[in-house]
Amino acid sequence: MSNKTQVNIGVIGCGQISAAYFDAAKTFNVINVVSCADLNHEVAKEKAEAYGIKAVTVAEMMADPAVDIILNLTVPKAHHAIAMQALENGKHTYSEKPFTLSYADSKEIIDTAKAKGLKVGCAPDTFLGGGQQTCRKLIDDGWIGRPTSGTAIVMNCGPERYYHAAPKFFYEQGGGPMFDLGPYYITALVNLLGPVKRVSAITSKAFEERIAGLQAHVPGEKLPVEVPTNLSGVMEFHSGAVINMIASFDVWKQDHSPIEIYGTQGSLKVPDPNTFGGPVKLAAGGRKPVEWSDCPVAHIYTDNMRSIGVADMAQAILDGRDYRCSGDLACHVLEVMESFEKSSISGRHIELESSCERPAPLPLGLITGQLD
Repeated sequence: MSNKTQVNIGVIGCGQISAAYFDAAKTFNVINVVSCADLNHEVAKEKAEAYGIKAVTVAEMMADPAVDIILNLTVPKAHHAIAMQALENGKHTYSEKPFTLSYADSKEIIDTAKAKGLKVGCAPDTFLGGGQQTCRKLIDDGWIGRPTSGTAIVMNCGPERYYHAAPKFFYEQGGGPMFDLGPYYITALVNLLGPVKRVSAITSKAFEERIAGLQAHVPGEKLPVEVPTNLSGVMEFHSGAVINMIASFDVWKQDHSPIEIYGTQGSLKVPDPNTFGGPVKLAAGGRKPVEWSDCPVAHIYTDNMRSIGVADMAQAILDGRDYRCSGDLACHVLEVMESFEKSSISGRHIELESSCERPAPLPLGLITGQLD
């Protein structure tokens, strides 16, 4: 065990998601954010002033011996290059999702990290939230029996219409609903059910270009669509469960639950995996007609806790234990996502090359700031 009690973090990328990371990082004493960098140095300076840290260049951060982990919050197409640069400079790295743009790039990062004795982690860490962890315990404790099937559905009309000021990358390689939102859903499912064995899918897109809608955009800005925006498929898990998934940016309105898991003795409604809280709903089987009932969220971390994953990795660095948002998990999820389009193009099942361990659950009874 190391004598250190804190791990220093340098953040690259100070865009829309960074504030959630900076804010949640204060919850965990094991991590200490010391610096930030961005292509727009003025943006980095603003974040540095707001959070009492240093604004530096990427090169300065990579060369700083005080920085232990590079927290990579850049756009997806930069994830691979920055991760490799961090590893070459002897630093652990943790990335926003998706891990990279391809399974091959993800595997290169994993292999390089293992060769150098460094750790690699990746978001999402929302499966460590109270809602998802409560569902994990319900499944592990047998409340729905053996999970056999389920659904995972995330559908909206795209980020450019209402909520994102710079949506162009959502329609470039590494974007689309699967690479943007799929990591939350598939990571949650792997946490609940274990790794995926094979995938079969059909993909499509409704438009060849989209029109930006927010005031922040150039009026009528056209966004070329390079990726599928509607993906529908089936995942077979090594556990035997079969999950139907739809991920789409081509839907104006829908009322499906985010995730439902069906077992031999009951059913479970899993909360939105892009959040940390509930609600959790359980329908236990029996002789009487089964009804949904609210299930109390039994775990903490129900607020926006982005940074819990990198904090868990930092604790693992200090204690020499496994960590939950591992590179192996992210690499497997990346291959699953990539397999949807591969299956559609080839017209066949895609057998997964990768696998991973189910992340260890968080124990009950933690106090805020604890991870074990």
